[in-house]
Amino acid sequence: MSVGTIAVNTFRETIRDRILYSLLMFAILLIGLSYFIAELSLGDFERVVINVGLACVHIFGAIIAIFVGITLVSKEVDKKTIYAIVSKPVSRFAFLIGKFSGLSVTIFLTNLAMTSGLILTTFVQSGHIRMEILFVALMIYLELLILTAVAMLFSSFTTTTLSAIFTLSIFFIGHLSPDLKYFGERAETLLGKYLPLAVYYILPNLENFNFKNVAVYGVHLDAGKIGYVFLYFFFYLVLLIFISNFIFSKRDFK
Repeated sequence: MSVGTIAVNTFRETIRDRILYSLLMFAILLIGLSYFIAELSLGDFERVVINVGLACVHIFGAIIAIFVGITLVSKEVDKKTIYAIVSKPVSRFAFLIGKFSGLSVTIFLTNLAMTSGLILTTFVQSGHIRMEILFVALMIYLELLILTAVAMLFSSFTTTTLSAIFTLSIFFIGHLSPDLKYFGERAETLLGKYLPLAVYYILPNLENFNFKNVAVYGVHLDAGKIGYVFLYFFFYLVLLIFISNFIFSKRDFK
């Protein structure tokens, strides 16, 4: 069994999930409704549509990445199919890479569907296509891949419920990282100073992938920052997969 075979099987398995389609349809419906929300609001209608639409792409993408990602390994363990898989000539690292790759394709397609819905809604509302939305959606996709890797890491050694709790915590803390650094640098006690800073430097700072102002307010893109974000993404992705493989390879399925 190769990585490609595992990835294809994982992709087929995830796209058969009815919950996935329910979340996707609900997200696209909300993005379409942002057109009417903008009409009822004061100010720049186009910005309201883009703001609400990108929030939907981000939040529903995170829900899909987390709640599908936490079942990547635990489902195989619960169904006892993991025993048949590990008995075949395939390494556990290849198994994890295949699982991650299959879900990455599913998340890419759902992200693309929601982004296409947003671009269409923006075009109907304003009469022109905002290509910046594609770039912001790409950054959201990178964040979702980090979340998927986090979910897979927890899924490799604990239950589905605990994996969901831990991954959701990483999602919220990851978006509070700049605030944690701010308070840590100004705290007067040792615990208040070093605990937030430790969390800031150890856990992924998901705000690095937040480029919504580029599409909403037309903020200029900094090539250096984009390069840093890609390096940051690859560093954490490789680190998370390495830790997942280390833990998963130590588990006894005999």
